[in-house]
Amino acid sequence: MNSLYKTSIKSLPLLGHGKVRDNYAVGDDKILIVTTDRLSAFDVVMNEPIPGKGKVLNQMTDFWFEKLGHIVPNHLTGVSPESVVAQDEVEQVKGRAVVAKRLKPILVEAVVRGYIIGSGWKDYQSTGSICGIKLPEGLQQADKLPAPIFTPAAKADLGEHDENISFEEMEKKIGAELAAKIRDIAIQLYTTAADYAATKGIIIADTKFEFGLDDNGVLHLMDEVLTADSSRFWPADSYRPGISPPSYDKQFVRDYLETLKDWNKAPPAPALPADVIEKTQAKYFEAIERLTGEKLKD
Repeated sequence: MNSLYKTSIKSLPLLGHGKVRDNYAVGDDKILIVTTDRLSAFDVVMNEPIPGKGKVLNQMTDFWFEKLGHIVPNHLTGVSPESVVAQDEVEQVKGRAVVAKRLKPILVEAVVRGYIIGSGWKDYQSTGSICGIKLPEGLQQADKLPAPIFTPAAKADLGEHDENISFEEMEKKIGAELAAKIRDIAIQLYTTAADYAATKGIIIADTKFEFGLDDNGVLHLMDEVLTADSSRFWPADSYRPGISPPSYDKQFVRDYLETLKDWNKAPPAPALPADVIEKTQAKYFEAIERLTGEKLKD
């Protein structure tokens, strides 16, 4: 499968390159979002692509937008990405891009956790809480929480770590009414998605959503949604509390990087071995097939 590490679209004005996505202006009110095959781990972009990863993320997001569209509007316009670029640029957007509404982003990530893992587990071990939310004593790593919790994070600059904040801090940043609306919608999105994924043998341990406002102040779900990059997906048949479960994401890359004694998790990124790339690619492909029941569309 051909891979795309970085776009080179000249027919549209470039807005910027993110860790994974390249964004271009389509007029004044729309944006072309191209999901490349770049992979970031520990907030460092690796030098090697994971072939097809961008198509998986893009098609997985489209799948969830359709399934969750009754809960909140999203950024999709229905405009074909192939129609807004030059003919010789079509291959760069095919299957991996969307033309989205140009929204005003809300600079707080809406993180919902159904299980205790990652930074939440570390927070709980030291404080008994996550983002100021008190949790029952005696929880093990990867335990299911009594109910999903909303733990926002302040968005950081490219290459920096997002910072967990309390809900009160979120209210100060964006206002109490909008904060409450985002919290309630995020929990509803997570719960609906988690219930569906459970029927496919997948646990969604946690996820993060991003929201934006249109010119009329209407809240929209935007960016990527419930992908293997923005969520932890665990196979239900091998899940057990007390350990960090295997997951459908860049686990193989993270595990490999953790073995490198001479890399300090800062740029430049170390080279990834071929077998790590292949295993990671296989996990992304398996995730979309299990969730949607369909193989990746090329």
